[in-house]
Amino acid sequence: MTKRALISVSDKTGIVAFAQKLIDLNFEIVSTGGTKVALEAAGIQTVGIEEVTQFPEMMDGRVKTLHPKIHGGLLGRRDLPTHMNAMTEHDIVPIDLVVVNLYPFKETILKPDVTHEEAIENIDIGGPSMLRSAAKNHAFVTVVVDPSDYDLVLSEYQEQQATNITTRQRLAAKVFRHTAAYDALIANYLTEFVEEAEPEKLTLTYELKQTLRYGENSHQNASFYQDALPSGFSIAQAKQLHGKELSYNNIRDADAAIRIVREYEHPTAVAVKHMNPCGLGKGATALDAYLGAYEADPVSIFGGIVALNRPVDLATAEEMKKIFLEIIIAPAFDEDAFALLAKKQNLRLLTLDFAGANQVKKETVSVLGGLLVQDIDNVAEETQDWQVVTKRQPTAEELDALTFAWKAVKHVKSNAILLANQSETVGIGAGQMNRVGSVKIAIEQAEAAGKIAGAVLASDAFFPMDDSVKYAAEHGIKAIIQPGGSIKDQDSIAMADKYGVTMLFTNIRHFKH
Repeated sequence: MTKRALISVSDKTGIVAFAQKLIDLNFEIVSTGGTKVALEAAGIQTVGIEEVTQFPEMMDGRVKTLHPKIHGGLLGRRDLPTHMNAMTEHDIVPIDLVVVNLYPFKETILKPDVTHEEAIENIDIGGPSMLRSAAKNHAFVTVVVDPSDYDLVLSEYQEQQATNITTRQRLAAKVFRHTAAYDALIANYLTEFVEEAEPEKLTLTYELKQTLRYGENSHQNASFYQDALPSGFSIAQAKQLHGKELSYNNIRDADAAIRIVREYEHPTAVAVKHMNPCGLGKGATALDAYLGAYEADPVSIFGGIVALNRPVDLATAEEMKKIFLEIIIAPAFDEDAFALLAKKQNLRLLTLDFAGANQVKKETVSVLGGLLVQDIDNVAEETQDWQVVTKRQPTAEELDALTFAWKAVKHVKSNAILLANQSETVGIGAGQMNRVGSVKIAIEQAEAAGKIAGAVLASDAFFPMDDSVKYAAEHGIKAIIQPGGSIKDQDSIAMADKYGVTMLFTNIRHFKH
């Protein structure tokens, strides 16, 4: 008995070979447009859609498959006499197999010079309608949206002249995922086009990039999904050159590392552990920057992740090779540097294009039962907008160190205190429940390393009490930067003046929860 297949694909990968095997299995093929041309050019006989509908394509192909003789053939239930009688009465032939993929909307809007008109013309209407009709009636119809499923479908037809119901169910679910993602891309494109800031429905779609070995802990399953419209500057788009695959914690730490290092224009390196920077360094070269990050905390960097905003040269690689690192991320690796580092079998080496570092505008965080959406903390800050609120003015060296520290502290878990000089961090207090606790941790670290002299202090939020200022001043800190905004600001200012400390207010808070 002859079966009918409807084939209409934009992605023609493997379609000729697939269609030929369907012919061998006694299928009649109905096709449209470019697919029909491609199949017939390969010597495969097809039935044109107009022959089925007895109605011509029109409006530049916008209207061709939206017809009862198509959707009746897709939606008619073979187990209901009323449906079968209606099909007979109206000369509707059942369609057993649908092979459809959609206009390349995603590829179109990713083009840098795409026009709005071009984007709109690449919104597929007939394709999703056929897919949804076939998927709804998967009890009787096999629907294929992905060329990777051609072999599975063929093997079942070859073995038993039909597909299994479990296969049809899985393919139907895949279709609805596919059309949902397609519609989400269209919805997001049009939402951005009309500049709707807070749509009543948030339609997000992601694509599986990697099945992870496990999650945060070994008993947790995990997967890595990337944006359907990928951002160039993201860990999802980094290119792994060497080493074993990234883990869940690797990915989160690497994300934190690239967020930090993108803040700086000078050669800068950061070492990250558990999503907090443990050391940050800047200098004239990549080597200077890395050594600064290493010397900032040579204990915590062990087993950490290092990101640089400059290519890794041989001299830098030689220093990196001396310790155990999980990952190194950079724009590039010189050939000899890569050869040296690649001798470490498990060290992951990743490259990332830093050109689009500020491309992403929004970020999401999941909570139980919901999702938080906010702007990326990418606010532009100018030092001339900062306010010196104390009697003592900062020196040029202090202002340089304060600028370096302020860019870094916003990436430390709150309550966050960061001590630094002009070229490296010297003490970091992260994630404490009170601010003076973070101050004490940071100062203890700097004193233990013998680097407290000349260090400045950055706080991600205001001081609700003057105890943090007092403690810092008593341990030699002469310059502090903080947002200001506490009802007790004057107490902190007075304490700074008492100890001859300069204090700057930025009027911008950088909590990181």
